[in-house]
Amino acid sequence: MQTDNIPRALRSMPRAETTDPKALIGQLNNAFKDFKADHYGRLESLENSIEDLYLRNASERLGGSGGEIAGDPEYSQVFASYFKRGDAEGEVKRLNGEGWRANVQAAMSVGTDSDGGYLAPVEWDRRIRQALVNVSPMRRLAEVKVTTVNAYSTVWNNAQWGSGWVGETATRPQTTSANLSPITFAHGEIYAQPAITQRLLDDAGLNMEQWLASEVQNEFARQEAIAFISGNGTNKPFGLLQYVPGGAAESEHPAGTLGITNSGDAATIPNTDILVDFTYELGAPYRQNATWLMNGQTAAFIAKMKDGDGNYIWRESLTAGQPSQLLGRPVEIDEGMPNIGAGNLPIAFGDFRAGYVINDRTGIRVLRDPYTAKGFVLFYATKRVGGGVQDPNAIRLLQIAA
Repeated sequence: MQTDNIPRALRSMPRAETTDPKALIGQLNNAFKDFKADHYGRLESLENSIEDLYLRNASERLGGSGGEIAGDPEYSQVFASYFKRGDAEGEVKRLNGEGWRANVQAAMSVGTDSDGGYLAPVEWDRRIRQALVNVSPMRRLAEVKVTTVNAYSTVWNNAQWGSGWVGETATRPQTTSANLSPITFAHGEIYAQPAITQRLLDDAGLNMEQWLASEVQNEFARQEAIAFISGNGTNKPFGLLQYVPGGAAESEHPAGTLGITNSGDAATIPNTDILVDFTYELGAPYRQNATWLMNGQTAAFIAKMKDGDGNYIWRESLTAGQPSQLLGRPVEIDEGMPNIGAGNLPIAFGDFRAGYVINDRTGIRVLRDPYTAKGFVLFYATKRVGGGVQDPNAIRLLQIAA
C-alpha cells in the first residue's frame, strides 16, 4: 500500500493485534492526538522564528545599525502623525486595524512620549547625519563611529616592542613588550528646539519633516563645530585644541598631548619657511593623508604669502567641491579654529581620520511640546555624541608665540 501521504504519527502506529473495531478506533485516536501535538509544535516553532525575525529587524531599524535597510513606511507614518498632531496612539490603533506588524509595535514600545520622546525614523535620522557631514569639516575629516552603548572604547598600543640582533647560537634574552591602554570617549547630549506656530502646523503649508530636519541640522552643526574644536569634555566631546599642555584633555590620552610647532613671532606667521618646517615635523606615516585645518581669516592671511621666488604658496581649487591646497595638501575651513594672535593655535595639520574620532549614539529623539509656548509647538530634538583624539601623533598644531 502507498504510504507517502499518510502522516508520520499514523505510519509509526504499531500493527494492531486485535480486530476489535473499538480497539482499532482507540488506537487511531491516540495516533491522531500524537500527530496534532507534533504538528502544532512545529507550527508554534515556525511562528516564534518569524516573530523573532521581525523584532530583530525592528531593533536594527530603530537603532540605526541597519544602514542599508530601507526605511519602514509604517513607522514613518506613525512618526508623521505624532509630529503633526501628537496622536501617535491613534495612528497605532488605525494601523492595527489594517494589519499590525511587530516592527511597528517594537517602535512604539521605545518611542512613546512617556519614555521621553519619539524616536525618529531611520531615513530621517540618516538625512540629518548626512547634512551634518556636509556642513561640519570635522565630520568630513575624522573617523565617525556609531555605537549602541553609552560610550566608544578602544585600546592604545604604544608599539614599544623590544628587539635586537643576535648571532646564530647566541642566547636570546626576553625583550620588552608593548603596553595596551584603554581609551574611552563618552557621549555628551546635544539638542535643538525649533518652534512652529500651531496654525501653520494645522494648515501644513510646507514639508514639515524637511523643515524640522533643516532646523535641527543647523543647530546641531553649530554646536558640534564648537565642541569638536574646543569642547572641554563637560557634557560634550573633548575638542582638538584641549589636547595640549594645560588643556582640559591634557591627561586624557596615555600617549600624551598633541605636538606643537612655535611660529617664532608673537603676533603672526612670519614666513613660509615656518609652514614648511611645520609640515615635516609631522611623522611620515601621517603626512600622505594630511589636511590643513584653519578658519577663514587665517586662510585669507596665508593665501597672500609667497615663497622666495615670489610665487603664492596657496592654490585655489578650480573644481567645484574640491578644497584649495597649501604646500600640496588640501585645506579645510572651520570657523571654530582661533584667529592668528599671540598664544593662539590657529592651524592644525595632520591625518584627522587617524587622529580624531567622533562617536554617535544611534537615534535622534523628538519630544513634541504644544504646552510651553501657547500658540506654538516646540520640537525638542536630542542626540548623543562624543569625540576626542585617538592618536596624538597624527595631528600637530601651529602656535603663535606668546
